[in-house]
Amino acid sequence: MPLPRPARRPVRPARPAWAGRNYTLLTAAAVVTGLGSSGALIAAAFAVLETGGSGTDVGLVAAARTVPLVLFLLVGGAVADRLPRHRVMVTANILNCLSQGAFGVLVLTGEPGLWQMMLLSALGGTGHAFFAPAAEGMLLSSVSGEQAGRAFAFFRMGVNGANIGGAALGGALVASVGPGWVLVLDGAAFAVAAALRAFLDLRGMSERTPGRGLLSDLREGWREVSGRPWLWSVVLQFAVVNAVIAAAEAVYGPLVAEEHLGGARPWGLALAALGAGTVLGALLMTRWKPRRLLLTGALSVFVLALPSAALAVPVSAPVLSGVMFVTGISIEIFGVTWMMALHQEIPEEKLSRVSSYDMFGSLAMVPVAVALAGPVAGVFGRSAALWGCSALIVLLTAAVLTVPDVRRLTRREHGGPGPVDVLAGPAAGPVPAVPAPAPRTVTENSGKNGGRRPG
Repeated sequence: MPLPRPARRPVRPARPAWAGRNYTLLTAAAVVTGLGSSGALIAAAFAVLETGGSGTDVGLVAAARTVPLVLFLLVGGAVADRLPRHRVMVTANILNCLSQGAFGVLVLTGEPGLWQMMLLSALGGTGHAFFAPAAEGMLLSSVSGEQAGRAFAFFRMGVNGANIGGAALGGALVASVGPGWVLVLDGAAFAVAAALRAFLDLRGMSERTPGRGLLSDLREGWREVSGRPWLWSVVLQFAVVNAVIAAAEAVYGPLVAEEHLGGARPWGLALAALGAGTVLGALLMTRWKPRRLLLTGALSVFVLALPSAALAVPVSAPVLSGVMFVTGISIEIFGVTWMMALHQEIPEEKLSRVSSYDMFGSLAMVPVAVALAGPVAGVFGRSAALWGCSALIVLLTAAVLTVPDVRRLTRREHGGPGPVDVLAGPAAGPVPAVPAPAPRTVTENSGKNGGRRPG
């Protein structure tokens, strides 16, 4: 008599049902480039300084990346809605790979000229202008069903963790092997990301057909934004919120730390606390599903006024770190609810154009605010300028809450019509028509993150 076979244990899936192939590839690629790009930001600055450049030269190289990024964002969004998004992303990654690799080789083999570093930075910014809207649209289209919020939270948690780890690793590598190798490694990270994104599965995605022309596509994207009060009001809000946060963090924060907190070390710890808060906030949003998406997100933005106020006092270093930690949590609450709103409400074929207008609004005023931060502090005093930053955030957020659609927009459990990530399975339900994205400091994964909504 044959012995009974032991019951087989059920095999657990390698990943959750909501994490389809496209989502997994996009997340892995974003983490890889986050690790590389965060270190490259440090390496680029030290590469300029090691060639005898001044602080002004560092600013010029940074501006050379930002200017084409802002100029080409709207065009990048229109292109990403006309062509297959994964092709736009892969092409942009290759451009970033070549520009960062060339930057690194120049640093390793000699003393690059300022114009060469500015040119290569400009190429990187141009690549990102086309990449970011395509990436946001692709990510928002890659998940479906009621677990979309959890998927976006995990994505942001991975990217935030990579940015923190990449900055720490990049700083250590710059000190040990020099900035050139860090830039070369960033170029290699873009190559890996391009390879991952080349394997995205486009079955089930809607066909990209050219419209009546690029300008017509841009006008159609603008109508999509201007016809939704909740959308354009938040974009306008963060155009100013991101700008004043950038001024506080880039200009006033280091000065306050130098004069009152003990120098760069406590300021670095405060920024690290901010990063840790974003990771915890994303983890929180994997569990929490607020019903009133934008109301929840808008209320969390009030917290973003606290760091400027803390610097205006100024508070002690430990208190400032605590404030920054709580702010990081609030950033992610807004970031995930904002992505959910776009995912749910925007037609899939217009996602990249809407994202480009969102990112343009998030970035356009940042250079102006940073440039004016010093003169404004000279006229009114640094403390008054910081209090002004906090007041603007509070007033604009209160104004956004007067928009009825912001208060009323409600999470739909099963989203709206749209394509399904083909490997997520039919049980996941339809993908709502839809990063990020974060206002954000501009990395390869930018959207509203810098100030910090995120791509």
